[in-house]
Amino acid sequence: MSNETGVVDDWAAALAEQSATTSSAAATPPAANAATVQKQLFEKFSPTGTNPAATHDIDMILDIPVQLTVELGRTRIPIKQILQLAQGSVVELDGLAGEPMDVLVNGCLIAQGEVVVVNDKFGIRLTDIVTPSERIRRLNR
Repeated sequence: MSNETGVVDDWAAALAEQSATTSSAAATPPAANAATVQKQLFEKFSPTGTNPAATHDIDMILDIPVQLTVELGRTRIPIKQILQLAQGSVVELDGLAGEPMDVLVNGCLIAQGEVVVVNDKFGIRLTDIVTPSERIRRLNR
């Protein structure tokens, strides 16, 4: 029962605050009120470099997993040919030998590179990074 009384008191305080704000806004001339609202809206926006708290915003997304794909090449073949594939079959891709491979993050090209083998594992050495402006241009296509 005392919990319900606390909730009612909180609501009563919020309603009283709201009515006090509404009555003071009514007493203020509309032009002055609009200027105050505009000033408050634009004060919130500041360049990222000047706000030290903004540097911590990127920390929130650093642990989000994304899918990294290295693409050797592509091809289109009929289902009939897929059903005929067996061990040792060779599928021709449109990529040329020695040509840089595409590195995609969630399906978006971010870099190109070449295959390397380190300790019996395949890897990719990045040879060309796509600039942010180029990535945006490709997204708009």
